[in-house]
Amino acid sequence: MSGFGALLAHQGGWDEILLVAGPIAVIVGLLTLVKKRLDKRD
Repeated sequence: MSGFGALLAHQGGWDEILLVAGPIAVIVGLLTLVKKRLDKRD
């Protein structure tokens, strides 16, 4: 197993955490950006 497949192979749990935490972090970042833009507009 090499490349991307090896990255997605079970690595003791940290990879599953990233698969959940990554999208959540992106959503939180986007919401923060939108809030800052809305606050700046007022």
